[in-house]
Amino acid sequence: MKVERIRLMTAALGAALTLAGCKEPAPADIAVSPPGVPVAEVLVRPVTPQVEFTGSLSAIKRVELRPRVAGYIQAVSVPEGRFVEKGSTLFLIDPRPFQAALNAARARLREAEAASMLARAEHGRAEQLFTQKVIARDRLDTAIASLNAGNARVDAAKAALDAAQLDLSFTRVTAPISGRVGQTLITEGNYVASGVAPLTTIVSIDPLHVYFDVDERTYLHSLAAGRGNGSQAAKVMVALSRDPTHSRPGRVNFLSNAADRGTGTVRVRAVIDNPDGQLTPGLFARVSLQVGASQARVLISDLSIGTDQGRRYVLVVGKDDKTQYRPVELGPVVDGLRVIEQGLQPGERIVVKGLVGPGMQITPQSAAIDGTPLAVANTPGGAK
Repeated sequence: MKVERIRLMTAALGAALTLAGCKEPAPADIAVSPPGVPVAEVLVRPVTPQVEFTGSLSAIKRVELRPRVAGYIQAVSVPEGRFVEKGSTLFLIDPRPFQAALNAARARLREAEAASMLARAEHGRAEQLFTQKVIARDRLDTAIASLNAGNARVDAAKAALDAAQLDLSFTRVTAPISGRVGQTLITEGNYVASGVAPLTTIVSIDPLHVYFDVDERTYLHSLAAGRGNGSQAAKVMVALSRDPTHSRPGRVNFLSNAADRGTGTVRVRAVIDNPDGQLTPGLFARVSLQVGASQARVLISDLSIGTDQGRRYVLVVGKDDKTQYRPVELGPVVDGLRVIEQGLQPGERIVVKGLVGPGMQITPQSAAIDGTPLAVANTPGGAK
């Protein structure tokens, strides 16, 4: 037992001496690597100079549908708010009075034709008797006049028959254009007068017009020359309030014949296609007007841009992977990216996002210009 205790005490003493000889390393002995930061090379793409204006959409065709004959509404088949084809029946006015008028007109035509036939026969006999010198000239003149009057009555009866047929066709109120029909303003059973009360409205939806006002400088720089020499119409791109980019192309097809002296602007109209029918007249739109030829420009994400006492800047990553403060001049947004007018050159790398300041050593991590990681591995030393 004593020998066993001595062995345990010796082992415990050795362990204590071993622990005593160990010590924690100083904080300075731990290697601290630079923080990993998303870094991307600036994009260079051809960009067409554009100026944005606020406009509104308008239908090319708009019809306020009114009855062309008076009567009681017998049936209503208006698909409110939906698309209708040209010629679709929307209202039916009681056709029975007009059918009766048409039958009477047919009868009057037959009566006139019978009288004309009799006058023609009498004229033939009178002409024969006059040739034989049996009757005087005045009898022949009377027969000729009766024949002409009979023909006129036939023509009048035919015209009355055509008018009666038109009135009967007008009892079926149809869509004069293809488009989206509005609310029903007159319901079944109501009496309507000819051309007085509107029944509903129809607006065309494809294509649409977009109206906007341009300033005098833009007009003189980009539109006036095209009006003078009849060159190709200026192009526009249209976006609604919910659209992140201008994705709907159009073309200018009208310029006002005078500038507004009060605002110093010129009214411009463009036409855009709307095959899916999502656009509707009356909506506000952002109109981007092309004002020059396409040229290569530097593009970056707005995530990369910082603000320093009102100045905009980005952090450029040098070959030694240190960040550098670089003031920049911003341009317009194109396809979700910001155009840089001055301050950056093609091929330079910038910090896309992150809590980084100027003069810091970083570990670059490959990312797209919008900050999306492209690779897991780091790219130190400026490796692409």
